[in-house]
Amino acid sequence: MAEARAAEVDIVYLDYNATAPLRPEALDATLAALNSVGNASSMHHLGRDAAARVDAARRQLAGLLNCSTGEIIFTSGATEANNLALRAAYARSGALVTTAVEHPAILETARAVTEGEPDSLVLLPVDGDGAVDLEPLDGIFRERQVALVSVMLANNETGVLTDLTPIVKAAHEAGALVHTDATQYVGRLPVDLDVLDVDLLSLSAHKFGGPQGVGALFLRRGTSLPHRPLLVGGGHERGWRAGTLNVAGIAGLGAAAEAAGLKLQSESARVSDLRNALEVGLTARVPGCRINGAGAPRLPGVTSITFPGMPADAVLAAMPYVAASDGSACSSGAPTPSHVLLAMGRTRDDADSTVRFSLGYDTTRRDIERGVDAAAEAVAQVRSVLAATAEP
Repeated sequence: MAEARAAEVDIVYLDYNATAPLRPEALDATLAALNSVGNASSMHHLGRDAAARVDAARRQLAGLLNCSTGEIIFTSGATEANNLALRAAYARSGALVTTAVEHPAILETARAVTEGEPDSLVLLPVDGDGAVDLEPLDGIFRERQVALVSVMLANNETGVLTDLTPIVKAAHEAGALVHTDATQYVGRLPVDLDVLDVDLLSLSAHKFGGPQGVGALFLRRGTSLPHRPLLVGGGHERGWRAGTLNVAGIAGLGAAAEAAGLKLQSESARVSDLRNALEVGLTARVPGCRINGAGAPRLPGVTSITFPGMPADAVLAAMPYVAASDGSACSSGAPTPSHVLLAMGRTRDDADSTVRFSLGYDTTRRDIERGVDAAAEAVAQVRSVLAATAEP
């Protein structure tokens, strides 16, 4: 159970969207690779052993995604994979289309590659539940040539899902490529790349129980893209990234992918029930709180809850033994409110009063009970302090 992983302080871990606890299978595979010596590019026996671990991980990840091993490029994580995808695709002629609620790894990369050409970047809006508004797409494809459409499968802050089917169909008919940042989706819901039909997909191991610092880019065979590696040198990973392969991390990624795939349906259903219990418990205990994206399909283990007038940082500080988040972990400390919630029409005050709870494979019913108690008490404590300081 999640709380047993930190017995010293008995933490209730509800921050899987930031990083998931390392699965035992991934830990075993990572340690086994760390205890072995050998560069996966070396031709001697130890090098071949390291290469075999990498090959096994490719097969394991390909099994989870239903793709060919030759379509997988290992990276340092989804941020690098996103950069590779957008930089290579934008090297084709045309505009780059994405959404207003993407992760900063997409939005900042998109702004960087289109710098000096502001008209080449198009951001699709979302509705009040965070669902992408697809109505502008037809006009965009009629009015301009598009190089790439990049839309995330699941939002990292709200868990809101996007059905890519109409996007892929329209983009391909217009001659554009489609990329998806599937960082929060892979290992939590089924991915069948034969059905999904995107050209590129990014993922990160630590979101589904693998080690941090390793991920992958799926690049569909036959997709015509110029190499735009961020690191140049030895030409590893078919020229897409140079540098000695992170064999231990890759082995852990593969093991986590296989473990997640074996229990995908049962874990998704169980975690969905726990998320629902968390929301029911908090809405009953904290009148007036609101669930963001509740009207849209969402990931099974994610809930974004606004406690109006209660600063999220104060609520989190008042429940030190519950690990949750006030937004994207990659944006923590940022002086601006959540761009996702603002795009959904929330006020800055509401965005600053929102806590994200995210559950996963190791979350228990007891974790939820303790999380509800702690959050309700924390909100009451913050409310009391605010009321006291407001008195004349």
